[in-house]
Amino acid sequence: MSPMLHRLLLLAAVFAAACSPSRAPSGEAATLVLRNGRIVTVDSARPEAEAIAMRGATILAVGSNAEVGRLIGDSTEVIDLQGKLAIPGFIESHGHYMGLGRAKMILDLTTAKRWDNIVDDVAMATRDTKVDSWIYGRGWHQEKWEVPPPGAVEGNPVHDALSKASPNNPVILTHASGHAAFVNKRAMELANITRRTPNPAGGEIVKGPDGEPTGLLRETAQRLVGAAQARADSGRSEEDREKERRTQVRLAAEEALSKGVTSFHDAGSSFETIDFLKRMEAEKALPVRLYVMVRRESNAEMEQKLPQYFMPLEGDDYLTVRSIKRQIDGALGSHGAWLLEPYIDLPESHGLTLETPEDIEGTANVAIKHGFQVNTHAIGDRANRVVLDIYEKVFKANPDKKNLRWRIEHAQHLDPADVPRFAQLGVIAAMQGTHATSDGPWIPKRLGEERAIKTSYVFRDLMKTGAIISNGTDVPVENIDPIASFYAAVSLMMNTGKSFNPAQRMTREEALRTYTINGAYAAFEEEKKGSLSPGKLGDITVLSKDIMKVPDAEIPTAVVDLTIVGGKVKYRRGVAGEERGK
Repeated sequence: MSPMLHRLLLLAAVFAAACSPSRAPSGEAATLVLRNGRIVTVDSARPEAEAIAMRGATILAVGSNAEVGRLIGDSTEVIDLQGKLAIPGFIESHGHYMGLGRAKMILDLTTAKRWDNIVDDVAMATRDTKVDSWIYGRGWHQEKWEVPPPGAVEGNPVHDALSKASPNNPVILTHASGHAAFVNKRAMELANITRRTPNPAGGEIVKGPDGEPTGLLRETAQRLVGAAQARADSGRSEEDREKERRTQVRLAAEEALSKGVTSFHDAGSSFETIDFLKRMEAEKALPVRLYVMVRRESNAEMEQKLPQYFMPLEGDDYLTVRSIKRQIDGALGSHGAWLLEPYIDLPESHGLTLETPEDIEGTANVAIKHGFQVNTHAIGDRANRVVLDIYEKVFKANPDKKNLRWRIEHAQHLDPADVPRFAQLGVIAAMQGTHATSDGPWIPKRLGEERAIKTSYVFRDLMKTGAIISNGTDVPVENIDPIASFYAAVSLMMNTGKSFNPAQRMTREEALRTYTINGAYAAFEEEKKGSLSPGKLGDITVLSKDIMKVPDAEIPTAVVDLTIVGGKVKYRRGVAGEERGK
């Protein structure tokens, strides 16, 4: 090699070294870096960036490629986003975690176009089911069928065809809303349901013109069959039960992570289930962060046990508990929502009260004493008014208690006089965008056109008053997909091709906040989640399309490419191991 060539090669090496970013020392380097993306942070201090760095579970830096590049070390995993959108991990603000897992283990009735399709599914299931073993399904909705079922009563089927398809197996098929169930003759026999069985408080055994039960059980009437099912289940070993619960956790996590959900507000679980989840967290076996509401425990039991179950977010937690779930009414679709005025299509009914206002007020007093949030299911306008009244009464009796952030879950139908009360009382509306478009085609049938527009899913009216709205899907009532719920919130587009109550649409920025920082706020976790800021948890979702920019109609075609929880890739589209949330 000539001296001249040697000098040229040496100069080139020196120049390349000078131009290349220096590697960060191992103790200061990021463990994961995302670069070359459009990062929407939901942080007003720096709304957008190109790159983000994480060290361990937390965000180290957000900035330009050059700024974040200085934190890359020899062992840093670097992911090139290739211009894709990265946002804070989606927070599912109201769902049923174990219910999602269970829904993956039974008949999926959500796509049925006719009652006959469901009967056929059950008939097929009997072929692989032992005699007297129960058959379960979930997701049917009579308003979504192409034609009414033969001999329909109040628009719902009668059990004859189902009983014929499954004469030797009890069948329970849960309505999409979870607020009704349809059962066959064998199930009613085991539950001792006859024409003489009285309606339980907060429920209804629907009967035909001949006085015989049709098979439809509204609200608390489902518990009659549930008790029979529990008796049949009582012989199972604890080992089998534990195995089933773990399967539910795994299946729920796989579904949530594949949809970009990093945190999940579970509405809610018993102390027993919370104990199980605590064991799972101790084993580091919870793939998704859970914010669990205490449910189905008496006020006396909660008075005694709540202090030992208070578990606020601390560090890289995957399980927090600091709230209680109550339920004052049912769902509009099953005529269970508690209304100020009667149903248009069932004028003898104002809906159902499932849990008494007096008992819920008792819960509120126990909760405020122990520093717990109260989250009450209320769908009808009367139900919402009564819950607001309860909250206001308890707040006034405890003026020293601040920053309570109590919630109303769903808040679907509100009298205009009650809308300003959310902001005035500091009550969060934990709503579901996808419910609005799913219910929209048939809400006028229940309420009438004028009442539907005036009271239903008034997102914009609530926001104008300063109320905080969090978003979710109520999974497994709806698909857990946040993109679908985001699209519903910004378009209110129904499957009919028309927009339901378009004056209530959110902007994309507002909708994103409902799924990120507002969800974090609704769980007292906004200091650790909900935006991409240094020091916060590294929970990030990367999408295939920029849902903040593409045309409205293109939003539903976006899918999740990456789901990152605590600085670790838990889901990567197209990679088998990570698609399972491992």
